[in-house]
Amino acid sequence: MGWVPAGDYEVTLDSGKVVCRNAAGRRLKSVPPKIADDPAVVGLRQLAEWLERHERQCLDAVERWMVRSLPVPFDALAHVWPDPAWQSALGDLVVTGEDGDVAGFLRDADPERGLGLVDLDGDTVRIRPAVVRLPHPVLLDDLEELREFAVELGIGQRAGQLFREVWHRPAALDADADCVEDHAGGRFKELRFLHGRAAQLGYRVRGGHAVCPLLEDGRTVEARVWVGDHDGYEETETGPLHFTDASGRTLKLARIGPVAWSEGMRMAAALYAGRDIEDEEQAA
Repeated sequence: MGWVPAGDYEVTLDSGKVVCRNAAGRRLKSVPPKIADDPAVVGLRQLAEWLERHERQCLDAVERWMVRSLPVPFDALAHVWPDPAWQSALGDLVVTGEDGDVAGFLRDADPERGLGLVDLDGDTVRIRPAVVRLPHPVLLDDLEELREFAVELGIGQRAGQLFREVWHRPAALDADADCVEDHAGGRFKELRFLHGRAAQLGYRVRGGHAVCPLLEDGRTVEARVWVGDHDGYEETETGPLHFTDASGRTLKLARIGPVAWSEGMRMAAALYAGRDIEDEEQAA
């Protein structure tokens, strides 16, 4: 954007920060205190805050589409594409065609020309599907090959689709099992630290559980890990991972789909990784 007057100076936004130059055009290291409350400076700071929130909201929306494997109407995608925040969130994501096969990496969305993709041969192609699918990485059969190809192309995804941690449900699974103990027992000196970690990772805490709501194949599933609901300064530890349906009923693990399983395990592992009391046997 251009420079706007602010007292005897001019200000603008650069990489999300307010910068200033004097009458001679020399850029200053910081905004002088005497114009800190100038309407132009205040307005630019408010704009920078709004843009930061907008970028976060766009990225959150795209990650939600991916995690829930939601089909996105092509017209909607083409409508938001001119916005740099949406482009940043959507750019280089893997797109699958209507047959479910990988079509390529998303580079453009034009109302007239369709989607611009880099296909698996490295060629630029155009397709125009009615809906656009941004699959969760656990659903990509050739994930490792796609990761290698992305590195070769220098692709970086803000939404973290290809390089998101994934967990696959074991083939041999107890049909009656209803919880996963792999990341239970992660001990924390104070409950507030574990609750804070859950919030930092983007998970809500409800009724003593860190929760991750998911939608897979049209069915609502919630992954839950016990984190404690007692005094915030008391010791606590992570519990086993459970999955519940919309009514709160615990589900058998055999009924859990690949995306819900992966995201639930991802949450449990991330919470467990923050433990600050090592197991006595390990410490010995």
